[in-house]
Amino acid sequence: MLNELLLRLPILGSKLIDYDDFFEMIIRFAINFSVVFVLIRLIYYPIQKRKDYLVSFFLLNIIIFFVCIVMNDVKMNMAFAFGLFAIFGILRYRTEQLPIKEMTYLFMVIAIAVLNSLAGKKVSFAELMLVNISVVLATYLLERVFLLKHESRKSVLYEKIENVKPGNHKQLLEDLKERTGLNIHRVQIGKIDFLRDTVRIIIFYHEENPEDSFNEGTYINNTNE
Repeated sequence: MLNELLLRLPILGSKLIDYDDFFEMIIRFAINFSVVFVLIRLIYYPIQKRKDYLVSFFLLNIIIFFVCIVMNDVKMNMAFAFGLFAIFGILRYRTEQLPIKEMTYLFMVIAIAVLNSLAGKKVSFAELMLVNISVVLATYLLERVFLLKHESRKSVLYEKIENVKPGNHKQLLEDLKERTGLNIHRVQIGKIDFLRDTVRIIIFYHEENPEDSFNEGTYINNTNE
């Protein structure tokens, strides 16, 4: 009797616990977290090695999942949910330009959180699992099977500023290849500092083994001090 009374005891205007909804939330979260773990930790991170995005993707997914599943009790529709994750997308990392691949993964972790938290009774468990597995499988095939040539990048501080001229592009590539030992196929010229005669260059190169890539955004200083 006391047990039933405690279960019905209103806390903040609601029941102390609703076992059906509580266990449903746990199951949905387990599915959601498992899918995101495979996508981000097992597929994305070994290739990109971006710890800053790794943490952000996980936290963003978890936050949106719980926001959606809690607000689902107040009849939040799917249109509002996607409007919510659009707001998160607009507010994302405004201090730096997000690369296209990271933007794709950002969209995936948000969409997965929304789908797994708001899939209604009209969507069967089999259909929900098919969607999740399809996303994971497609990502794995594209990252590890079909796209064997992985493009990595490094940011270097380069002091031979005369080589950044369009007419000296060949010399620039050859010098960077010799000094880095990497098979560079293209470069992107960044900020030029005429006062110090240095230029920030992003070099792009292919690697046979994606797990050897290094994209932390650290700088290789090639200046002779």
